Amino acid sequence: MQIRDIDIIKTWVQQSTLNFTRYLFKEMYKRKFVVGKHHELIAAALDRVLAGEITRLIINIAPRYGKTELAVKNFIAKGFALNPKARFIHLSYSDDLARDNSRGVQDILRFSSYRRLFPGTMPTSVNTRKWWTKEGGGLYAVASGGQVTGFGAGLVDKDEENELGDEVAAITSDGSDFGGAIIIDDPIKPDDARSELIREKVNQKFETTIRNRVNSRKTPIIIIMQRLDEDDLCGYLQKLEPDEWEVLSLPVIETNEAGEEVALWPFKHTLAELQDLREKSPWVFDTQYMQNPRPLVGLMYEREFKTYDVLPVTKLHKVKAYIDTADKGEDFLCAIVYVETEIGNFILDVYYTQAPMETTEPETARMLTKWEVEEAVIESNNGGEGFARNVEKNLRILGNRKTVVRTFHQGKNKDIRIFSHSNEVQNLTNFPAKWATLWPKFHKAITQYKKQGTNAHDDAPDALTGTVEKRPDGKQSVTKLKNIFH
Repeated sequence: MQIRDIDIIKTWVQQSTLNFTRYLFKEMYKRKFVVGKHHELIAAALDRVLAGEITRLIINIAPRYGKTELAVKNFIAKGFALNPKARFIHLSYSDDLARDNSRGVQDILRFSSYRRLFPGTMPTSVNTRKWWTKEGGGLYAVASGGQVTGFGAGLVDKDEENELGDEVAAITSDGSDFGGAIIIDDPIKPDDARSELIREKVNQKFETTIRNRVNSRKTPIIIIMQRLDEDDLCGYLQKLEPDEWEVLSLPVIETNEAGEEVALWPFKHTLAELQDLREKSPWVFDTQYMQNPRPLVGLMYEREFKTYDVLPVTKLHKVKAYIDTADKGEDFLCAIVYVETEIGNFILDVYYTQAPMETTEPETARMLTKWEVEEAVIESNNGGEGFARNVEKNLRILGNRKTVVRTFHQGKNKDIRIFSHSNEVQNLTNFPAKWATLWPKFHKAITQYKKQGTNAHDDAPDALTGTVEKRPDGKQSVTKLKNIFH
């Protein structure tokens, strides 16, 4: 039997969602679908959905990174290609957006190259809210806050048919084909996500309407969105059902094997462009681009820190360092080098690491020597005395006779110290303009530290607080705040 070109193409596009998208995109728009690493990861996850390996999937990705084209329009079109009887529900934050995506699916199904490969999937109407294929499959597209009535996603499995009665015969699957899915793309607008009332409404809509719109317990539910808040729909479901959902989180900046920051998709944003976005709006960047939502309320440091480009000329100019050694194996050593002036502290360098002492002792000495630190204050708690002796020894080996190393026992409660000095820390601390890029882990530890609740680490705010406490005008008494925490 002669193998036709159309058979080769059909086999290739059916192999993966990415192949399907690349082929139809180029056929329709006469240009390539520019593939990034994130497209490959998203497509691989969607392929597992089509294979029945995943039934609950969350994909978190920044806006304008091709998620809707790949994971909504082409995924649904490929689902119909696999099974023209498949039934989909598509939801988005607005009716217009959901119906635009529905129209995009119809455009693919009506396109000549698609029809040549999959003739049985032709839509029977141009209605974008609810429409059917010639084989009885269909798509219902509506806003996530709207009504979904008289329509279910997926097909009923044979083993569930008896439970539901004879009326489901038209939507029964023999179990061999993909039967459809619920696909939620951006269920809430970024502006609305700041409202607890609207977030709760969307989350409850999922419980009262969306969750039960499946024709089988095996029908997949896919949520694709940028993170907008700790308690957005993704956060809500991960807290409620942590073991039920597979999560693919794709921050736009990654760290490679060499420990360097790299852009997820340089075609869209270079690393320099991303760093600029982070500088302009750290909260938006962390939340929507890094998929790491943090609250705007309840943070220890609620204001943006002051930054500088050039050190000011001041009467007082003393280069100091404050060092908090790691208490336990999972803690961080935090060493902060700064210039103490009469108008505040100007941070020069930060060493924030979980490396072992044999690494941190010589590295700390090198940093103190590099910046010609005059006085290094080291907390003597939990091995700090031994750390200080070894750092001083390394300083002298490096030929540094200038830096004076002082130790002291920190006996005050960390939570109380950090809380009581938080305003002073913000008023007196000045970071380099690109400190988020220079020290991303430290930046995250400072800007996401909460007043109450669980914080993964307190080493960074503890050391930063120390830089203020050790000023000549620093306030040491915080015992009156003890009742806040106990």
